Amino acid sequence: MVSKSFQLDADRSSRTGLDEAIFCAHKTTNDIVKIMQSLLERKTRALFTRLSQVKFEQIPINVRTELNYDPFSSTAILGTMLEPTNEPNIAIVSAGTSDLNVVTEAARTLIYYGKGYVDINDVGVAGLWRLLQRIDDIKKMDVVIAVAGMDAALPTVLGGLIPCPIIGVPTSVGYGVADSGSTALNSMLASCSSGLSVVNIDNGYGAACAALRILQIAKPGSDS
Repeated sequence: MVSKSFQLDADRSSRTGLDEAIFCAHKTTNDIVKIMQSLLERKTRALFTRLSQVKFEQIPINVRTELNYDPFSSTAILGTMLEPTNEPNIAIVSAGTSDLNVVTEAARTLIYYGKGYVDINDVGVAGLWRLLQRIDDIKKMDVVIAVAGMDAALPTVLGGLIPCPIIGVPTSVGYGVADSGSTALNSMLASCSSGLSVVNIDNGYGAACAALRILQIAKPGSDS
């Protein structure tokens, strides 16, 4: 008897406060459908990331209709769509409109968890006045996710202007030596802004999860 090609982690939320997400990029459509069917049998919500539109359209219609799919971010939410339960306390700040697919992946992750957020887009430091116009709004947030490609200066500049935790997301946007995001990643890792946290290239999902963990720790009455 051939074993299943997947093992779902039903207890992850109770251990970590975060559900298991299904990363679809290197899975076959057949495996994705089997996972969805297993989740539907359990009546379990789930977030699917890196689900291409080609694979989404190959999913049988009876399963596909159970998904809230966003082709721009390549994410799908299986199950109930939650309404935000709080005033927005996370800002997703991006350098340029070319970064918006990564921004949207982060936003969809927060939407999955019913978390409010504020989008502040196209405020890269090449036009510093755009960022300074919104800095008072950004200062009100408990956590900031800063998304930038090319030289990725945005998180460093924010680190010198605001007190809250900043999670840098390097993107693969840029020419030549931008090297598909490697330069942005190295720039953030070499930042002179103390306390800047950095996730992997184009990892909007990971940045949103980091923000959720920070807010979980910061809840009143939580262990110090």
